[in-house]
Amino acid sequence: MIHLLSGLTLGFAAGVSPGPLMTLVITRTLERGLGAGLRVAIAPLLTDLPIIALSLLVFAALPPMLELVLTLGGACFVLYLAWEIARQARHAHLADLAQMKGQRVSADIWQGMVVNFLSPHPWLFWISVAAPILTRAWQSTPWSGIGFLAGFYATLVGSKMLIAVAIASGRRFLNDRWYRRILLASALLLAFFAFRLFWQALETVLR
Repeated sequence: MIHLLSGLTLGFAAGVSPGPLMTLVITRTLERGLGAGLRVAIAPLLTDLPIIALSLLVFAALPPMLELVLTLGGACFVLYLAWEIARQARHAHLADLAQMKGQRVSADIWQGMVVNFLSPHPWLFWISVAAPILTRAWQSTPWSGIGFLAGFYATLVGSKMLIAVAIASGRRFLNDRWYRRILLASALLLAFFAFRLFWQALETVLR
């Protein structure tokens, strides 16, 4: 039970923390509706298995070169998404959402997976925090390890899905002007996270 509660707590904290994936959940929900936001929200379920496996092998520290590559790749991709959203925000119309709904289903999933996999935050979190907890839980009993994972991903993905539901519910009250402002704010927020990743990469080089 203690490992399940640990997973629930850590998953919720990670799920509601601001970051590129959370911003992408909000943006895609605004652009293409609840389904798009939910597809982005499930990205950790599709990408975290190799992260967990490698983290358990490394366990103590991420190799500096791998951290640098992940950070730079994530920064470039997040910055590209920010540019794309800012460009779309200039002429975005709520009336266009009905036509966009259901389109680019695979793109939503793919973008969420790339953002999550290339971001160094899941890697660093698993190596520094979650991998030791999961190892100790599994050594206790396999069910403890499974309970930790189940609790973690239930609240990690579930919290992002709830935010997508909340955004989709409030979208009906938007007009075109506010819709464009929110998209632009999302683009600026993504750009901020991109430059934070670039700064992290620079710090890694200067160590």
